[in-house]
Amino acid sequence: MCVVMPVAIVWLVMWTKRNETNKMAEIMLKAIENGTPIDPYFFKEQHLQKSLKEKQLGLLTAAIIPSVIGLISLLTGLIYTLVNHFDYKTGPTVFTILLPLAGCALIAVGLALYLTYLIRRWILAKELAAEEKALEKPE
Repeated sequence: MCVVMPVAIVWLVMWTKRNETNKMAEIMLKAIENGTPIDPYFFKEQHLQKSLKEKQLGLLTAAIIPSVIGLISLLTGLIYTLVNHFDYKTGPTVFTILLPLAGCALIAVGLALYLTYLIRRWILAKELAAEEKALEKPE
């Protein structure tokens, strides 16, 4: 698990990048064969970058997911403890200790990401407004 999974992730990322490069090269070769002019900025990384609004929405999504999973974990652990009446003779189980603890940790991560989202939205308010206006103007 500790060896195969990181190797598989790296391999998938590299495979995806190689496929993207091959597709761009194929498009460029077909354009050259047809004699159509090629925009030199089409293949730059800036063309493929996300807008500020998309990045902000991605950060908000990244904040919501661990928060919801953490809340579910916390509630599941607490309900399990209440339903099964924590037995002091047998000791605590995984569900009575680790599940609420993991839930609290995930909620903390979600709240930190949400705080980051709010701070970025406050700092980049002018840039986001300018980007919004640029998208509204028809060219």
